Amino acid sequence: MSMMNRAAQFAPFAALSGHDSAINETSRLTSSMSELSDDEVVRLNKRLYHAIQLRTAVTVTYFVRDDRKSGGKYMTAKGIIKKIDEYEESIIFTDNLSIPLADVLSIDGDIFNDFDD
Repeated sequence: MSMMNRAAQFAPFAALSGHDSAINETSRLTSSMSELSDDEVVRLNKRLYHAIQLRTAVTVTYFVRDDRKSGGKYMTAKGIIKKIDEYEESIIFTDNLSIPLADVLSIDGDIFNDFDD
């Protein structure tokens, strides 16, 4: 038997190929999206209006749905909100980042320190 054939006998065998990636996918955690109360929606709308009018940097926390599992995770984006796209129902930042309005959890920033919600 040649040395090459002999070495092949002792090569590692992956009987469960893909098993590690399946375990990693199963163990990956996702969160469910929080539902906002009517008062929280009114508060968010006021903050959104002021953020657009004052053109200062804000931090928006929003939900991103997971492509593979139910749920998703919360992300934050910081920047200046340029406008609301009423057709797409999304917030557009000056760097053209687009966030669906339905996915927004909060809008925060220094401009709201003296702002009465």
